[in-house]
Amino acid sequence: MHSNRRRRHDRVKRKKSGPVSLTVLIAFAVNILVAAAKTAAALISGSASMTAEAAHSWADTGNQVFLLIAERKAARKRDRSHPMGYGREAYVWSMIAAFGLFTAGAVVSVMHGIQQLFTPEPAGDYAIAYAVLAVAFVLEGVSFTQAFRQSRKAARELDRNTLEQVLKSSDPTLRAVFAEDSAALVGLLIAFAGMFLHQVTGSAVPDAVGSILVGILLAAVAVVLIDRNRRFLVGQAVTSDIEDSMARRLLAHPEIERITYLHLEFVGPRKLYVVAAVDMQGDQREHDVAVALRRVERELEDHETVEEAVLTLATADEPSLVFPAG
Repeated sequence: MHSNRRRRHDRVKRKKSGPVSLTVLIAFAVNILVAAAKTAAALISGSASMTAEAAHSWADTGNQVFLLIAERKAARKRDRSHPMGYGREAYVWSMIAAFGLFTAGAVVSVMHGIQQLFTPEPAGDYAIAYAVLAVAFVLEGVSFTQAFRQSRKAARELDRNTLEQVLKSSDPTLRAVFAEDSAALVGLLIAFAGMFLHQVTGSAVPDAVGSILVGILLAAVAVVLIDRNRRFLVGQAVTSDIEDSMARRLLAHPEIERITYLHLEFVGPRKLYVVAAVDMQGDQREHDVAVALRRVERELEDHETVEEAVLTLATADEPSLVFPAG
């Protein structure tokens, strides 16, 4: 029975495995174009803020590679060596990407800004730098819009606001793209302010400070991303809205009367391991109850968010769990 159930389950999951996220691919393409343009502008203008932005974009480009790897590896179907699948690979590779953002983006930007404070370089062609910033803002805006739309759609499904969804989501790649694109837009505004003040005042200090601020911004984003991935790797508890949603799904089944125990655990992006103790309707024979339990498990596993469901019978003396009405 168990082996047949496993084979059927794997067929369903293979069918549900999709292509690499369009959001990550758009972010990757945008970052390559923007990084190259910023690098050229930084070399021509000599702006510290533009140099920091170039480092920022190259760091983001490298991060997208790690995020693409994360999605590919996490999408592999489970096997004997990984009975709960490879979903947690996404958190490992996303954490590596966050460390890359910290080192290649934040540290380089801060160090360059400090260097410019003590040994400033003369700035050159501001017009080219401003043009690159404008184009970069448009391209980054396109990438951010895609990430925002995907986040907002997921937020509506769970009755959350968009920012709450980004922070609480089990999808680390979407969170990374959303955070990095947000930081990119803010960083572009900082770079513009730094260059403009450099041009107006003739002092390289505002430009150097702009580079340092971009680095601090990237460091803050990287720390948040590292912390979120750490939480999911060590076993992040599901939020109450997800628990309530799963409970309603179980109680809506005509063969389930009540729930006395419910355990939900993330085993990957949008993938749950479900364990529940339930009381079945009526007083059926043991064989019929076993068949009914397996049927409910299969129906739960047909949903794209459930990697595996294990149901057991509750005893009469166990109190029922109470969930808000949905």
